[in-house]
Amino acid sequence: MTAVTDQDSTDRADQPDDDAHRAGSAAARGASDGGRATRTDSTRTGSTPTDTTEAWDDGLIARRVNETAEGDRFPMTDHRSAAPPTVTPLVYEGSLRSRLEALRELVGLSRTRLDSRTLSEAGRVLDEASARRRLSGQHTVVAIAGATGSGKSQLFNALAGVTISETGVRRPTTAAPIACSWSDGGAGLIERLGIPPRLRRRPLPTGDGESPLRGLVLIDLPDHDSAAVQHRRHVDRILALVDAVIWVVDPEKYADAVLHERYLRPMAAHAEVMFVVLNQIDRLPGEAAEQVLDDLRRLLDEDGIALGEYGEPGTTVLALSALTGDGVGELREVLGQFVSERGAPNRRISADVDIAAARLWPVYATQRRTGLSEQAREEFSDRLADAVGATAAGEAAERAWLRNANRACGTPWLRLWRWYQDRGEPTTGRLPSRTQADEEATARQRVEQAVRTVAERASAGLPTPWAQAVREAAVRGSQGLPEALDELTARAGVPAGRPPRPGWWPVAVLTQASMTILQFLGGLWLLGQIIGVMSPNLGVPVLLMVIGIVGGPLIEWSCRLAARGPARRYGLEAERRLREAAAGCGRARVLDPVAAELLRYREVREQYGRVVGAGR
Repeated sequence: MTAVTDQDSTDRADQPDDDAHRAGSAAARGASDGGRATRTDSTRTGSTPTDTTEAWDDGLIARRVNETAEGDRFPMTDHRSAAPPTVTPLVYEGSLRSRLEALRELVGLSRTRLDSRTLSEAGRVLDEASARRRLSGQHTVVAIAGATGSGKSQLFNALAGVTISETGVRRPTTAAPIACSWSDGGAGLIERLGIPPRLRRRPLPTGDGESPLRGLVLIDLPDHDSAAVQHRRHVDRILALVDAVIWVVDPEKYADAVLHERYLRPMAAHAEVMFVVLNQIDRLPGEAAEQVLDDLRRLLDEDGIALGEYGEPGTTVLALSALTGDGVGELREVLGQFVSERGAPNRRISADVDIAAARLWPVYATQRRTGLSEQAREEFSDRLADAVGATAAGEAAERAWLRNANRACGTPWLRLWRWYQDRGEPTTGRLPSRTQADEEATARQRVEQAVRTVAERASAGLPTPWAQAVREAAVRGSQGLPEALDELTARAGVPAGRPPRPGWWPVAVLTQASMTILQFLGGLWLLGQIIGVMSPNLGVPVLLMVIGIVGGPLIEWSCRLAARGPARRYGLEAERRLREAAAGCGRARVLDPVAAELLRYREVREQYGRVVGAGR
């Protein structure tokens, strides 16, 4: 029979030429055992007969040429089913199912960090895997692809055992994909490819039981190098959906750069679901066929396509002649075994996952250890502490404690002298102190520098999208950080009021007061002797005055020595409180958001490892 390929050929089917009719009648007579069915009038007008749709629940149209009567009609075989065929959905194997789940989780975790273009291939693989899983797992969809004049339509007809796809010298001959199914239940798969019912066929029954190609859905594609853009679009679209591909090459175009660079090389990961067939070997004399076949294998090896020549998984390479039938039986046998295994959909989706994972490698993989080290955290906290002046605050607290000790334990005369010096000290000659605005500006610069440094260290070694996310998290957290640190400094700095006093201070104060009293007593005693109120006796009052004068500074010096330790501890405690407050503020605003981004990256990196590692 002569197949209908597109709308133009559908129109031609209403007025077939004598040659096409005679060729179709001859093919039907060679394959038929006498069964006949005539085409209804609706076929003549271009519409699909109602009884055909009822006969094939999957929408496949079987046509045979009428051996009798009217020569301008194209009869159809009528295999009516008593009930719709039961479709068993595809079940993915455990490892592939785990990889798909990991890929889905990976895409979900990455949507807010990566652009849609980066995730488009992974999303497409997930969508196609989900769509394929809902369809028949008992069928294998195999496309026959090739260049103009390679003879793929001729091979398509040879496998079907009947002329289904139109062949001829006109180029391009195949204008639209044609489907041929060897069993019921594959309608969903064909509909997924977008092939209309008028371009769906069934091979003639063999009459010797179940066909070895049962479960095969064969698709004849337009030429991948066709001058018509729509033809190439058909090829690219369907190649992304089928379970396997038979590439048909001829002795003239087997090394064509378009074939290798646009199709074979990018599809190297699909080696296990590809067949490469060298057609038209009848045109090669002597050992030329073997030489061309060896050169073809060399080119495929350069393309990165694994060849399954010794039983290992890989692409099957065969040589045949669709015209003479030489080698077609071997291809039919290999194809039958391939279909009966029913593993092509799993291998195809697994290869798609490999390709999607390879494309995502730059945005997930890193060759060095990443993260925020403890040293980087400590340095960040130290920078913030310097920005708020934690060290200076501690020193100020220590000095305040010592001043308080001096006031409590110092001699009255020394305190009076220091007060006098402070009042009388000239202001000229002093270096002007920095203004508060200058100090705030310096502190802000230190905070910004600390944030930049920790962001650079945290993002070092990360892929670009995640490094950018880490830096953005740090910048967002730094907004308002100087003001928050100023508020914390006011709250957690040196406490208001006097520093706390140790237990020995009252004793020291009382002793210092006693020394002062002794000085007064000795002085009054001497004054009384001078005036004559008291009897002369210089020894006792002078001794009292000497004890008071020497004992006061001695007690003050002893108290100062004893106060150094508590003052130092008091200053360190003030510095610690301020450092902890600054570190807590920096951790909440900067380090925690940065750590959250790093944790998200580790999660997606783990999922990516499942996607990649489970397949190796």
